Amino acid sequence: MDQFYYGMAEKGGMAEKRSNEIQSVQTAFELLEELQQCNEATLTDLTESFSLSKSSIHNYLSTLEQAGYVIKEDNTYRLSLRHLALGGKARHREQIYEIAKEEVTNLADETGELANLLVEENGRGIYIHRAHGTDAVKTDSYIGQRVNLHSTGLGNAILAYLPEERVDEIIDQHGLPGMTENTITDRDELFERLAQVREEGVAFDDEARVKGLRCVAVPIVNNDNVVEGAISVSGPTSRLQGERFRSELPAKLKSVANVIELNITYT
Repeated sequence: MDQFYYGMAEKGGMAEKRSNEIQSVQTAFELLEELQQCNEATLTDLTESFSLSKSSIHNYLSTLEQAGYVIKEDNTYRLSLRHLALGGKARHREQIYEIAKEEVTNLADETGELANLLVEENGRGIYIHRAHGTDAVKTDSYIGQRVNLHSTGLGNAILAYLPEERVDEIIDQHGLPGMTENTITDRDELFERLAQVREEGVAFDDEARVKGLRCVAVPIVNNDNVVEGAISVSGPTSRLQGERFRSELPAKLKSVANVIELNITYT
């Protein structure tokens, strides 16, 4: 066996084998992400989405099923609840989640709307806590969802307090795709908006990601002036307008953010 691998290494085969192993891991994650996007899929559905044979995809799915990450019911595959354990463990490592979750939940109760907590990871925004008030609308967002930072009030609140070179890196990596006609898709215009967010200490999302939905967001900045995340209140344009949208909710969010920042500093 050693002689076999030695021969492969001499011919560059070992490097190729390692490359294939990495590609296999990448493909497995792409399959999981595809199942996340479509909720469930058949083997035929997945074969149409990937440039792999049906037998290869079946092998991947069988392995993921045996590991407990995929569930097969009849001829349909979906993600298992085991992913909750991984996501829950990762979320609890975030200090800001432990400190801010109660404040965000109270914010939802007080406003009756949807309250959110978002952090940045690898240039994307990740929802790590959401709370629904009595009048909260249902949206397509969920805990663990990744969103483009430029297209949300929460994301703008974070970008405004990142170094300019970091913002450039994020734009270069993820672009500025348009989600609605109100999404900022121009780099210079985005930097102008971020300067305004820094000046006012609040970011307004006026149907930038979802038509009919508005959002008011403020950053959570620690004692070292490093942005830890952002909190927001979201609701339909019919309720988030006038003084409530422009002054009442920003004032409430800033007050809650101040409490979270103090708790982060002295925890």
